[in-house]
Amino acid sequence: MLGSGKSTAAKRVAVALNYPHYSAGDFMRAMATERGITLGELNILAEGDATVDREIDAKQKLFMDTHDDFVIDSRIGWFLAPDSFKVFLNLDLDTSAKRVFGDMVAKKAEREGEIAEMPETFEDVKVRLAERLASEKDRYKKYYAIEDYQDVSHFDLVIDTQANGIEAVEKLIIKGYNAWKAEA
Repeated sequence: MLGSGKSTAAKRVAVALNYPHYSAGDFMRAMATERGITLGELNILAEGDATVDREIDAKQKLFMDTHDDFVIDSRIGWFLAPDSFKVFLNLDLDTSAKRVFGDMVAKKAEREGEIAEMPETFEDVKVRLAERLASEKDRYKKYYAIEDYQDVSHFDLVIDTQANGIEAVEKLIIKGYNAWKAEA
C-alpha cells in the first residue's frame, strides 16, 4: 500500500540481513526523469502506453531472475518472482495519505530551509493516492490479468503498519523470512 513504509522496511530488512536493497519505484522515478516528467505524469502515461509498465517490469523480472539474496520493494514483485518470500504491508487510505502528505511537508521544509506554500492539501494527496491505486489496479489487470494486486492471498506475510511501528515491522519480516527459508 502506498505510504505503508515499504521502502523504509525494505531498506531496514536489507541491512539486517546484509542483502542489497532495490526498489521498483527507483526504476519508475529514473524513467520519469529520463522523460522529463513527474512520477504522476508517468503513471498517467502508463495508462495508455503499455510499454511503460512492461519496460519497468521487464527490468525487475530480469533482475529477480538473475540475482539471489536481495530485498526489493515492488507492487507486483509477488507476481514477477512467485517463488520468493512475499510481504504485504497494509494500511488504510486515510493513514496512507497522512503519511505521504507529512513526508511532502517535511521534504518541502528541508529544502534549503525554505518554507513555501504546499502545492497540495491533505485531501488532494488522498484523492491522488486513490487515483494512483485505481490506475495501477486497472493496468495490472489489463497487462497481466491480475484481478487485484493487493489480494493478500498472494503473500506469505501481511503486516498492518498502522498497528505496527517500523521496528516491529522489521522484526516480523525477518522472523517470517527465516521461518519461510527454513521450510524451503
